[in-house]
Amino acid sequence: MSGSLSTFEPHRSESDLIAALHRQPLLVVLRSIEPLALLPQIERLQALGIHHVELAWSPHPHWVQQCQSLQEHFPHMAFGSASICSLAGLDATEAAGLRYAVSPVLDRSLVERAKALGLALVPGVMTPSEVHQAREWGCRVVKLFPAITLGMHYWSRLAPPLGPLPFCIAAGGLAPADGIPWLEAGVDAVALGGSLAQGAAWEALATLVERLRCRVVQAL
Repeated sequence: MSGSLSTFEPHRSESDLIAALHRQPLLVVLRSIEPLALLPQIERLQALGIHHVELAWSPHPHWVQQCQSLQEHFPHMAFGSASICSLAGLDATEAAGLRYAVSPVLDRSLVERAKALGLALVPGVMTPSEVHQAREWGCRVVKLFPAITLGMHYWSRLAPPLGPLPFCIAAGGLAPADGIPWLEAGVDAVALGGSLAQGAAWEALATLVERLRCRVVQAL
């Protein structure tokens, strides 16, 4: 399952991120103060054929350099940053050369700085007002957070009153078994994180990756 249907090229724009997530609508979030400590987990993810990995930002003095090292070690994976709530985190994402940044919040200063840097930023939204505001600010991709609290049908229910919605990544409390049901309910991609702390979840993750691969093949 380590092979891919197509080459994943570096992307920095929202359009490129959306195109890549159409090919594999899955992201995995990893957390460690020092990114290099995540190397064994990333090797395992690569073996499963997973392409998008978010590295949680930390103020560790070597965070940027370690993120750069991981990208050199795994050149075919699309690394982004996670938990970006400050301009410092966004600037570190840019310095590290990561392909996108994901935030749990909707903050105009982050949106404006990301646009100035030419960096794809995925802000967090929860309420209809936040979805509308993100859309007004030109955000083409948003993170529905915390998704598990809102339920899998929440996003599709926003379309009738709000009209065309941004590309949606559901995140927060989801497990591998939730992936296909949430995608079928209307979100565009899913992000998994804490659930992978349990060993059995990795087997479920492998199953999810294979099911996503089959969905892409059937759509061709």
